[in-house]
Amino acid sequence: MRLTSWEIYTPPQGPPQIDGPSREIYELMGEENIYRMLEDFYRQLENSPIRHLFPQDMAAASRKIAMYFIFLFGGPPLFQQHFGPPRLRARHLRFPIDGQARVVWLDCFEKILQNAETKYNFPSQHLDGFRTFLREFSGWMVNKESSN
Repeated sequence: MRLTSWEIYTPPQGPPQIDGPSREIYELMGEENIYRMLEDFYRQLENSPIRHLFPQDMAAASRKIAMYFIFLFGGPPLFQQHFGPPRLRARHLRFPIDGQARVVWLDCFEKILQNAETKYNFPSQHLDGFRTFLREFSGWMVNKESSN
């Protein structure tokens, strides 16, 4: 059974070999700030060239990914309780994600992180580590070779 209309690309470096973001972030930020940050991130995505890769209901999608980040940041496993194991690469295989889509996604996240310390109480001591995690992990989501 073929899931896509393109040849699935696997990044040669394989899955990211880095630690996740600090598990202290959840306690320092709080759940409400994580939900707000991901809602704002999805508003950025809604006005981006990769909007077509996301569900019509961006608010619901932002809540879903916020549940994942809550766990990633050290909170309860809300995503797993509602949706099962994350398996993010497998969940994204039906969407053509090339290197350019990854750059757009990262740029949208960067816009949110520029004022995250004051707007969402994101702990400044963990911002660089989180940015590194996003860059590395998003590379694993790329499943289509760029055509340039």
